[in-house]
Amino acid sequence: METELIIIKNNSDYIRVKDGKYFLCNLDKASVFPMDKIEEVKDHIKNIRQDKNFSPSIYRLILKEEPLSL
Repeated sequence: METELIIIKNNSDYIRVKDGKYFLCNLDKASVFPMDKIEEVKDHIKNIRQDKNFSPSIYRLILKEEPLSL
C-alpha cells in the first residue's frame, strides 16, 4: 500500500509547524499533511516566506508499506 503526504522543505532541511511557528528540522521531526490539506500548506508557505528568510518548497512524500520478513 502506498500513501501520499505533503511535506515542506527548505533546501535540504524540512519544516516543522508548531504553534504557528516554523522550525528547520530533520525528516523525523517534520510536519506532514494529507493531500487534501494542500490549501493549508500553501498558506504555510506564504507565512514562512513572510516570517523567515527561508525558500520553502512543497514536496510529495510517498510512503510504501510492505511486510518486513526477518
